[in-house]
Amino acid sequence: MPDIFTPDFSVNRKIRENQKNQKGVVLWFTGLSAAGKTSIANALETLLAKNNNHSYILDGDVIRKGLSSDLSFDKKSREENLRRIRHVAEMFCDAGIITLVTFISPFQSDREKARLLLKSSYVEIYVNTSLEIAEKRDPKGLYKKARNGEIKNFTGIDSPYETPQYSELVLDSSNKSVSECATQVFNYMLQKKYILKVT
Repeated sequence: MPDIFTPDFSVNRKIRENQKNQKGVVLWFTGLSAAGKTSIANALETLLAKNNNHSYILDGDVIRKGLSSDLSFDKKSREENLRRIRHVAEMFCDAGIITLVTFISPFQSDREKARLLLKSSYVEIYVNTSLEIAEKRDPKGLYKKARNGEIKNFTGIDSPYETPQYSELVLDSSNKSVSECATQVFNYMLQKKYILKVT
């Protein structure tokens, strides 16, 4: 854009990462409502905290109450919601923070935009749960409301969820516990050297 310039700051991402002894990375959890995205991210953040890692969860419901409180749930609004969050995630990543994004993000095109923006710092995690199991869980009662016509454009009911074509990690949250899924992600991060194991 014209007349907009990026300042040349003295403290850069590498300095921040070295300070924290970790890599800035965005773990993008995608999946149906009630798949377990937030629960797994919460359990993972507990593991990271015990390992002296600096992380933060960018949760869909929290963002909707603040940064995106002006948006509805139609496709255009969802795209704008995800545009905002991927740029916020990029800034967190530049700060050297392990950023856990827990958004349904149902459309492949939006996830691809996040991947293009974040490049090698983007780790897509598909929390795979069937619609049947997600509906049985339904902790917020949203599926019931959607079935009754009280909520429009609800993913899995009257709005599609596009299964990821490729994800760095797939978590089978239908058959694995929250703890098992969180440990799977933690071990992946160790393997990829985003973090080091504190002894």
